[in-house]
Amino acid sequence: MTDTATDCTATPDDIQPALHAGNWRRTLWAMVGIQFTMTMSFSFLTPIMPLFLPVLGVQDEAAIDTWSGILAGSTSFVAVFASPLWGRLADRHGRKLMLLRSSCALAIFTALMGLSQNVWQCLAARGLMGVFAGFSSTAMALVASQVPEGRLGYSFGLLSAGQLVGSLIGPVIGGVLADVTHSYRIPFYCTSAICFASLALVWLGVHEEFVRPQAETRKTSAWSTMRQLLRASGIMPLFFVLLMAQFATRTVQPVVTLFVRELTGPRPDIATLGGIAFSVTGLAGMIAVPLLGRRSDQIGYRRVLLICLLGATLTSLPQGFSFRYWHFAVERFAVGLFIGGILPAANALIGRMVARSERGLIYGMSASATFLGNSLGPLVGGLIAASLGLRWVFIMTTGLLVANFVWVYFNVPEYRESEAE
Repeated sequence: MTDTATDCTATPDDIQPALHAGNWRRTLWAMVGIQFTMTMSFSFLTPIMPLFLPVLGVQDEAAIDTWSGILAGSTSFVAVFASPLWGRLADRHGRKLMLLRSSCALAIFTALMGLSQNVWQCLAARGLMGVFAGFSSTAMALVASQVPEGRLGYSFGLLSAGQLVGSLIGPVIGGVLADVTHSYRIPFYCTSAICFASLALVWLGVHEEFVRPQAETRKTSAWSTMRQLLRASGIMPLFFVLLMAQFATRTVQPVVTLFVRELTGPRPDIATLGGIAFSVTGLAGMIAVPLLGRRSDQIGYRRVLLICLLGATLTSLPQGFSFRYWHFAVERFAVGLFIGGILPAANALIGRMVARSERGLIYGMSASATFLGNSLGPLVGGLIAASLGLRWVFIMTTGLLVANFVWVYFNVPEYRESEAE
């Protein structure tokens, strides 16, 4: 399908509703499918990264814990600095173009990770991936620029559901691939191939009604625009929410498979069991997140955000006291009922606070906060696991979620239609 670009000087917020009136549902569902495909492919790697490290020459248990956190966080750390730039370019030249760029880069650098011969080569590939990252934030910006204002919560709920379904299926497939082929490199190559396929899906299936910004807007520097957006009421507290939410949830990523091995002992299907432990969280989110997104449009984004944070807090703590694998899997499912609703509610609230023409930049900036949490969380989780033990990672995560709930309650305002007019 041909991408449509309209070059005019009228205000994008005035034109955009008319442009997307007949196409927004088709664009939304296309992006949900593409988001699912990309997340599924990258989730192949989640349960096998700690198991891949011995292949790269890392043998000591404490070193595996530490390197698992470093590798999990390195891409996001680099992306912290690159995301606002890509967001600004998306506002100027179109979000679809940025999706194509990101898909191609992800495919190339994932293949290079699979070809790595030592841990430093793998780290370099993950760092370069971060330079060109931003697929999810660009997907949010594209959806937010095409759907009606009153359907942002619903749309982000569906987009997150696509991610969660991908995270549900991906780790199991990745674990099975590794166990069946007896190779931890094969999932990297499969991920790369799927990313290339997603590039074709974006090219053919995504229709963007893009309105170029006014000439004076194009001349405004990114830093000037960022300062103006940051002065908007409620934006900075929400960035902190995104950072802390991702930090709290990603601390457990590098230790889940290792914790499963601690619960079950050495088994030939450990990668598969680790994949299931990741996937049940996505299964729960697939059920709950679309409902939470729809409700956030009706009862308020802040209220849904508080519900999700409280529920995630209450369901995270029991994981640290599990002594059987299936108990742990059930607890992971319970966490998934709430944890997946945090980002859609926060991002919908951010979207309502800025103009459509600036949503590429604002979601690039919010992605920087998210990436910083993604980067620091696994690193800190790996270090805590190496120094204090795996169970302390889940206890610390609970404490961070409590702090985030308190922060939202006292610092994040609810969106009011009258305040935006």
